Amino acid sequence: MLSYVADLDKRMFCHIVSFTQRHGLYAHAKRVSASGDGHVYLYLSVGLMLTHAQGQALFNLMLASFLMELPLYLVLKNSIRRTRPCHALVGFESGFEPSDRFSLPSGHTAAAFVMAMSVAQVYPVAAPIAFLWAFSIGGSRIALGVHYPLDILAGASLGMGAVLLVHPVI
Repeated sequence: MLSYVADLDKRMFCHIVSFTQRHGLYAHAKRVSASGDGHVYLYLSVGLMLTHAQGQALFNLMLASFLMELPLYLVLKNSIRRTRPCHALVGFESGFEPSDRFSLPSGHTAAAFVMAMSVAQVYPVAAPIAFLWAFSIGGSRIALGVHYPLDILAGASLGMGAVLLVHPVI
C-alpha cells in the first residue's frame, strides 16, 4: 500500500510539473511561491492590527499558531527527512534551489494555511480568497519541483491544525 501511495505521489508530481512546463507557468509559480515567504505574513498582520478593529485578534491568532506550527514543522521535517524531488528524481532539474534538503512537510504550505485558517477565523468573508491563495502556494511548490503533493497535504494539515488547536484558547 505504501509503495502505491508513493508511486501515485510521484506520478502526480510529474503531471503537475509537466503541465507547468507545457503551459509556460514556471515564472508565475516562482512569483506565487515568493508571495508565501515569511515577511508577507508579518506585514499583513501588523498592517491589519494597526488599521482594523479585528486586526489584533488576527495578529494574536497567527502568532500563537506559528508558535505551535514552527516547532512541529522542524521536528517533522528533520525526523522524516524525505528527500526533495529536485534532488531525488534522476534526470529531473528544477532550476530552483530550496533553502533546505528535506521536503515533508512543506513549510511554505504550512505557513500559508496558518494564514488562511487564521483569516477564516477572524474575517470569514475573506476565507475563500485566503484559501485559494494558500492552495496556490502549495501548488507552486510542486510546480517548482521542490515538493511532492503529499508534502503539500501534510503542510496544509499542519498549518490548519495549529490554528484549530490554538484558536479556542486565544
